Amino acid sequence: MFDLKLWNQRRLHSVLTLTGVLIGLATLVGACGFNKSAELVPLEPLPTMTPIAPTAIPMPTVGNSQPVLSTTPGTGFHRMPSIADVVEEIRPWVVSITTESFRRGFFTTFRDEGAGSGIIIRTDGYILTNEHVVRSAREIEVHLPDGESYRAIVVGTDIVTDLAVLKIAAKGLPSAKLAESGKLRVGDWVMTMGNALNLKGGPTVTLGIVSGLGRSIETAQGEQFFDLIQTDATINTGNSGGPLVDVEGNVVGINQAVLKEARYGFAISLDVMRPVIEDLIEFGRVLRPDMGINGDDVTSAIARSFQLPVEDGVIVTATKLNGPAYKAGIRTRDIITKIDDIPTPDLASFQRLLWSYEPGAQVVVEYFHNGQAEVATVELGERR
Repeated sequence: MFDLKLWNQRRLHSVLTLTGVLIGLATLVGACGFNKSAELVPLEPLPTMTPIAPTAIPMPTVGNSQPVLSTTPGTGFHRMPSIADVVEEIRPWVVSITTESFRRGFFTTFRDEGAGSGIIIRTDGYILTNEHVVRSAREIEVHLPDGESYRAIVVGTDIVTDLAVLKIAAKGLPSAKLAESGKLRVGDWVMTMGNALNLKGGPTVTLGIVSGLGRSIETAQGEQFFDLIQTDATINTGNSGGPLVDVEGNVVGINQAVLKEARYGFAISLDVMRPVIEDLIEFGRVLRPDMGINGDDVTSAIARSFQLPVEDGVIVTATKLNGPAYKAGIRTRDIITKIDDIPTPDLASFQRLLWSYEPGAQVVVEYFHNGQAEVATVELGERR
């Protein structure tokens, strides 16, 4: 016999159970901001967390302001001081650069526009930026923070370091302050400012730390750059040529490249750009010796992989046919360890030492060829 009372009790229990499940699911969905395209992923159990006791961590002084430390009891979280004062201090000498170039097609000529950043390095209108920002440009305009725009001419470019100096017809401009050489350390706070993505509304500012020093990279176009600053401060399209500054507002580098896969940016170091700026303003180009090779750092991993006889030095990755090194007997995969009895443990030190000579100088190069120590005298050429 059908028990209506028992059936009603069971139906009520089922309804209540289902309602509870729906309410719980709705709460979870509301908390997660669920939409139709979202995918729910099972959550792993959280590990047992131990609170960190608050510790007073000294924070960097920003500009002329005093550091601010805020500690929430029982959490150990600290608040960085504002960098707004530094932003206001450097904004007057950070400029936007727009370029116009033309390229020929089969039946027509195409007009290309570009955008980048730069810094005022002299009050009489000299602007520093990247060479690739103005490469092939027919027209260049510099836009100052006060709204004024000027047609710019190229004073000089250096493709080796990717630097260019421009000149505008203006005087009495605010100019950048350059930091002292050799003061930058891994872990120092740095910030970037530039015309990121060519967006309206003023320059874009990002903050990060110095992640590494003395980095060497090779671009997809085969260009090699050395002694770069690596930073996790975001460098976006349009930031090229803008400054990398310390927390006192001093320029420590010029933004140049980004490794998108790792979200790292690279900037030309102050020590590299100082002599280049002087040569570009005075001569329009840089007089630089050349050995006619491309190279890379030897690391312990590379040494083990290729069973190399040394764990530091510069491995030759390419030689210019009939170039200075090739004529002296140096070949691809040879490892250069010294120039004039001075060690060259990496590409950055090799380049700095090489560029301390004049074109035409003769240097004694110590290297390994097929595992055997060799010595060669190389007459340096001129890199143009």
